[in-house]
Amino acid sequence: MAAVQPRPTESRIEAEVRRIRGLLEKRHFRAGLACASTLLREVPENRDVLYLVAVCERYLGDVPAALASLEHFERLHPQFARLFQERGHCYRTLGKTALAIEAYQRAVALNPALLASWRMLAALWRSIGQRSAAASAEREITHLAQLAPAVLSAAGMMTEGDVDGAERVLRQFLLAHPNDVEAMRLLAQIGTRLDVLDDAEFLLESALQFAPDFHLARYDYAGVLARRHKHAAALEEARKLLAIEPGNRAFRTLYATICVGVGSHEEALRVFRELLHDAPEPAELHLSIAHALKTLGHQSQAIAAYRAAAAARPGFGDAYWSLANLKTYRFENAQIEAMRVQEAAPSLAVGDRYHLCFALGKALEDRGAYAESFHYYARGNALKKAESRYRPDQLERALQRQIETFTRPFLESRRGWGCPAPDPIFIVGLPRAGSTLLEQILASHSKVEGTMELADIPRLAAQLQGREESDSVARYPAVLTELSAVQLAAFGAKYLQDTCIYRGRAAQARPFFIDKMPNNFRHLGLIQLILPNAKIIDARREPLACCVSNFKQLFASGQEFTYELADIGRYYRAYVRLMEHWNEVLPGKILRVQHEDVVADLEGSIRRMLEFCGLEYEPACLQYHRTQRSVRTASSEQVRQPIFTEGLDQWRHFEPWLGALREALAPERG
Repeated sequence: MAAVQPRPTESRIEAEVRRIRGLLEKRHFRAGLACASTLLREVPENRDVLYLVAVCERYLGDVPAALASLEHFERLHPQFARLFQERGHCYRTLGKTALAIEAYQRAVALNPALLASWRMLAALWRSIGQRSAAASAEREITHLAQLAPAVLSAAGMMTEGDVDGAERVLRQFLLAHPNDVEAMRLLAQIGTRLDVLDDAEFLLESALQFAPDFHLARYDYAGVLARRHKHAAALEEARKLLAIEPGNRAFRTLYATICVGVGSHEEALRVFRELLHDAPEPAELHLSIAHALKTLGHQSQAIAAYRAAAAARPGFGDAYWSLANLKTYRFENAQIEAMRVQEAAPSLAVGDRYHLCFALGKALEDRGAYAESFHYYARGNALKKAESRYRPDQLERALQRQIETFTRPFLESRRGWGCPAPDPIFIVGLPRAGSTLLEQILASHSKVEGTMELADIPRLAAQLQGREESDSVARYPAVLTELSAVQLAAFGAKYLQDTCIYRGRAAQARPFFIDKMPNNFRHLGLIQLILPNAKIIDARREPLACCVSNFKQLFASGQEFTYELADIGRYYRAYVRLMEHWNEVLPGKILRVQHEDVVADLEGSIRRMLEFCGLEYEPACLQYHRTQRSVRTASSEQVRQPIFTEGLDQWRHFEPWLGALREALAPERG
């Protein structure tokens, strides 16, 4: 049978898959199986071909062969929902109702838009007298049946990984049906997945204007607000949901997660523990509990919860990495071997794999196995780099625009503008440069409140930039030349108002607070314009030590420059260049604190920082490790210990593999 001609936008393999689907629609299952089996030899891991082979085998009556094909399929693509739907069909054919129900449940958990699976579940549950479960499935069927076919199709495409296709379908549909709230919600989910959060927020806000009782949209809206660090607004939306359904597990989980965002860790811990009692899959809850305990300084309890998370789900990379990320935890031989085996499993999800790689890198580094340690660090970084959209040239152009805009005459002409409040102390620099230690020292002072890495300044910069982000239409920071003194003062006042939620009850007694977002070094000109009396501390560390420490760190989000040694070195140089500019145009406004100097002369460094901030010396700052407060960064356990020198030269263990980094840093290191 002749092969079909590919369409302009599809490959030859895609055309062949389309042809085989056509054979199945005509019920030519034997011919379809022959073609699919031939194609499978060419593309043995192709998801669509593997699926078609199993479907053909079932329709031809060879259910055992179909189940065997599906077992192989699952090892390669464990998150493909239709795989489990097909397995449900196989077990239903064999009369194995319990196994069929289990498979269909797995299918709809992965893809709630699988109408066929819901119908099978409703029928099977009715057949065994499970009326409540059947009724629940029938409600889902009713909901899905009410959706437009294009929206239902897009929902399926999304969950099966065809995000671009789903976006095209939804945008085309919304042109003809601009008020369809489900289409808006799904398009917002795509925006969230692609990290286009401003679009997602706008779509969900619009959907709620059309349908205020659309609780799923409100749930998604609260989640997007939280991801945009608009925690106060997110908390308000979560409370609205809980007022409607106080027992809803998803709503309660979202509420607890947002509580973490605003620093209400005790409340989050309470809710997470309540949810754990009857959790069908407790691994993520154990992890959330552990994170809260770690932040509150309850290390032994956090370790127990992290280990419970790892035990609850084999291959749960985040649980192992979280243990490693304590920096003080030491893995046992059995744990290291288990991680090696799990990381090598072909079916392991990419996220679990790179979490395990970073965990193994730390575990083996602690044992002095530096070559193998670096192998795992490099492997984990390569996996993260493959997911990244980071472009160093784009960043460097953005920093150059800062230099071109914020000249000394420009800043002088705006002297005295902005909000005069002296409250914020900004600690900037690269991650892993010792900023958490500086924060802990300053937050031990009776007049200083420690908060967290606040996203308010980057969010303001994004707002000023607008929705277009290409270099050709970059509005920020040049747009600042157009703003009046009144507008800049309003931005400063809003920053202070929005950050009040992070300052806690001690805010009245503590007139100053710390914003420790490292990337704020990119926006010091903006900070000077809106908050001219804020204090700015530049946390520095020896370049190689800082860069290697970043390479060994798996960040929860952002910091995409850290996943390749050459990128890290290039970023460090760009940072130093911009900081030199800020020191030139803002003389005396920035205090540079070198980490190695803090380690060598702690008290002298403390007195220097306090004098810069206009604060009297307090002995509590010298005993910073005794201060009880929430610490959320990777150094949380290290800053709860006295100063130590062991970490200063740890990078030297990896010297044989640092050629690309040394080359990238060469101009900086002289």
